Amino acid sequence: MICSELLTALYPTIMTISLKTHDEVGEALAKNQAVVALESTLITHGLPWPENLDTAKRAEAAVRAEGAVPCTVAIIDGQIRLGLGEQELEALAQTQCARKVSRRDLAIALAKGQTGATTVAATMIIAAQAGIEVFATGGIGGVHRGVEHTMDVSADLTELGQTPVTVVCAGAKIILDLPRTLEHLETLGVPVLGFQTQAFPGFFSAETGLQVDERLDDLEDVAKIIVSQRELGLNTGILLTQQPPSSVALPSVEVDTWLRRALDEATDAGVSGKRLTPFLLEAMARHSDGRTLKANTALIENNARLGAQLAVQLASDAIKRT
Repeated sequence: MICSELLTALYPTIMTISLKTHDEVGEALAKNQAVVALESTLITHGLPWPENLDTAKRAEAAVRAEGAVPCTVAIIDGQIRLGLGEQELEALAQTQCARKVSRRDLAIALAKGQTGATTVAATMIIAAQAGIEVFATGGIGGVHRGVEHTMDVSADLTELGQTPVTVVCAGAKIILDLPRTLEHLETLGVPVLGFQTQAFPGFFSAETGLQVDERLDDLEDVAKIIVSQRELGLNTGILLTQQPPSSVALPSVEVDTWLRRALDEATDAGVSGKRLTPFLLEAMARHSDGRTLKANTALIENNARLGAQLAVQLASDAIKRT
């Protein structure tokens, strides 16, 4: 495709890999317009059918409504895709064999011609190489509970420590050890910002008893921090958090009850590793009569909207500086 050829000329680090760029995304990047990366793991592993397809479409629509271009990232038949068409999105939402692709899996999935859904970490890598500054998702991975026994720490945190992309999210998934996750982010030098909140959100819950590094009430101030970070040559990511919509946010006490039941079930079933997060989210949706699922889909759309607003702000500021 012409757009892919243009992108590889602009970003030589991705010249040698298999890449296909949706026309809409390629044109926006070539013109330095606002683009928001969206992950695909939530489609294949995070949400059930048909809520996964509906949520993916709503997230893309939210980005467009704010004047930016959505770029859902995935791997289709061994080819990195920057943006998916409607039929491709639906096919991905219905597939039962997509590989969950993080940093360690990218080369394998490409070499073996596999179809894969990109995690936060893999989406950040691809977004950064394509020149996309903003990535919106639901919640990041982090330090798992019982890490002293399992050493289970999400690659999302490592990627945030070394890849210059701003990730817009509702904090880290509530199934994690949130205090240790924040400590790890501090060690990696990742700024954790709160948009119109000082509280670090816990995915389904607005309050976790934890604090962000800095509260910001205006996206212009967020954009200034991003620009300053780049000018300093600090190539870490930035975490921009916002609370889940008040209409769907859940009390932390109830969430903890559902989570404890889900963790017990995971232990009994011997579930761990990559399978653990989707298992716990599905179990919590069942125990909450679908309330966590409703919150999950709503916060994804909400974060996509904020990500688009931020991307538009950054694009506007870039024009003013030229």
